[in-house]
Amino acid sequence: MSVRYTAIRRFILISLLLTAFPLAASAQGIRPHPKWWFGGAAAANLNWYNGTAQILNDDLTTPAPFHKGLGMVPYVALGLEYRPNPVWGGMLYVGYDDRAGEWNDIITPCGDNALLSTTLSYISIEPSLRIAPFSNRFYLFLGPRIGINMAKTFTYKEEGSPDAEGDWSEINETVVSGQIGIGYDIALSKETDPTQVDLSPFLSFHPYIGQEPRTVENWAVTTVRAGIILKVGKGTVGKRASVVPTPVVVEREVEFTVRAPKAVPIKRRVRETFPLRNYVFFEPGSKEIPSRYIILTKAQASTFKEEQLQDVQPANMEGRSQRQMAVYYNILNTLGDRMRRSPNTTINLRGSSDRGPAHGKARAEAVKLYLVEVFGIDPARITTEGRDKPLLPSEKPGSSQDVDLLRAGDQRVDIETSSPELAIQIGGPTHYILKPVQIVAVVEDPLDSHVFFNVPDADQEFTSWSLELTDSRGIVQRFGPFTGDLETIPGNSILGGHSDGKYKVVMIGQTPDGKVVRKESSVQLVRRELPANEAVRFSILFDFDESKTVAKYEKFLNEMVAPLIPANSTVVIHGYSDVTGDDAYNLNLSKERASDAQAILERALAKMGTKGVVFETLYFGEDLDYAPFANNLPEGRFYNRSVIIDIVPEP
Repeated sequence: MSVRYTAIRRFILISLLLTAFPLAASAQGIRPHPKWWFGGAAAANLNWYNGTAQILNDDLTTPAPFHKGLGMVPYVALGLEYRPNPVWGGMLYVGYDDRAGEWNDIITPCGDNALLSTTLSYISIEPSLRIAPFSNRFYLFLGPRIGINMAKTFTYKEEGSPDAEGDWSEINETVVSGQIGIGYDIALSKETDPTQVDLSPFLSFHPYIGQEPRTVENWAVTTVRAGIILKVGKGTVGKRASVVPTPVVVEREVEFTVRAPKAVPIKRRVRETFPLRNYVFFEPGSKEIPSRYIILTKAQASTFKEEQLQDVQPANMEGRSQRQMAVYYNILNTLGDRMRRSPNTTINLRGSSDRGPAHGKARAEAVKLYLVEVFGIDPARITTEGRDKPLLPSEKPGSSQDVDLLRAGDQRVDIETSSPELAIQIGGPTHYILKPVQIVAVVEDPLDSHVFFNVPDADQEFTSWSLELTDSRGIVQRFGPFTGDLETIPGNSILGGHSDGKYKVVMIGQTPDGKVVRKESSVQLVRRELPANEAVRFSILFDFDESKTVAKYEKFLNEMVAPLIPANSTVVIHGYSDVTGDDAYNLNLSKERASDAQAILERALAKMGTKGVVFETLYFGEDLDYAPFANNLPEGRFYNRSVIIDIVPEP
């Protein structure tokens, strides 16, 4: 008996310690979390036995029945969690689940003490619905438990007789029951870290229903489980942190505006005219086409059509870059298909290499060989040449910063053509780019779902500024600190698990002399499902360090983009740069690119008489939290040198 009571005391102590963690944890501001989390759980099972156990197996029946028992044993598991939004999600944990215990001692008809213990363990599969009702770190979970029996031995002891050991008869090989529990996520990592780590104390209850280990008699097991889960998730984490302003508040007239969408879409269908970079990048010193480019066999190429790329859905759907780069890495197949359909087209391949023109030409010949042998293109239609640097190199004379990245961008083959079936003219007589590819995709948290917070000349007025958003229930969300003039926050992040909300917005600016300026506004948000009208997206690509060459795209913007902008629509323009160079310079460069594109479109709309169009123009520089593509490869860096234009119809 003392062993069982000691087990109960230990279990209660563990449970109190675990449930005390959330109370001791400091309050956290709402922060975005990765959607997928991977975890490992360790816990203690406190098992209660009820019912009758007397016929242990065909060889042993005890003189009197056992009715109650108790045990505290371990539980360990691995699993994953999916959290598509702050309220709803799912959990799946699979592990070793011990339901062993000792029965209460009995007195046999002969007056002897008898004792029975059992090892009863399962591989448990536990899928659960995860609910965070307050959109914070506290959560509930409930779901079924499927147990596959692994061990079923017993030990029977009776005074004056040798110990008897064996396996229980009539054991259910599989049991199906349920559980309900609570948990609390405690952050172990900084909110600015892309990899998030949480420690989650939890407590769950497994009622006896469905947990009968045997098909005979009526032995049933009830379990309470207390433990912790260590979870790891990776995703894009915004620049958000709690802000505690200094007590000195000064009055100063500061411009502060808030602009919110009429309705916040969770997702939006986007039809994108995706530009194809006319480059094939090579690994340093190599003459082989890199394996990241999609290489087809001759049989596969015979059925390849460019239209297959329109709805391309790669296995990894996280972020825009995975989908679009899957299209770009088919550039040679797209080119081969276009040349096969238009037999009068010609191209020139200019290969560049830091090992000299001969090595550069060998790279061009590798591309030519693929088009000739796989797609059957007449070799007379393809000319090749070699250089040590491209005509528009990234590495300029005197370059001293990020030289390795710049040099990697110059190891490539340029595809040049003026054939209208392959390319379009975007500006003057020599300004051609490969014809873009049409892509249709569903985008989560599109920029038109964001709330815009604007503090003009913030870099001059403040060392930093932050935001406090208070809803009608008095719950405060804090975002910041920021240093730029314009910041955006997804409306869905603000709403959390709510369908609508009205918020008081307070901008808190830290002045250079250590004082605080407060400015108030308000915003009302309403969430909507996937809008019926799809957005249209275009992109402008730049070569290294270019900004004013937006003028080169004036024909493209005037003739292709502006006519598709309807009255009373919203045009979201966002400018980016890659990671080479100085941060502040890149931020200004992306601002010039986005602003110039807006100016050209505004003139075109005025000339056409299109009215009611609202422009939201953003610029992010090389900010990794917003960059549309990864910067680890030259392809991503070149695509980050861009201005993206989203045309969103009136809701």
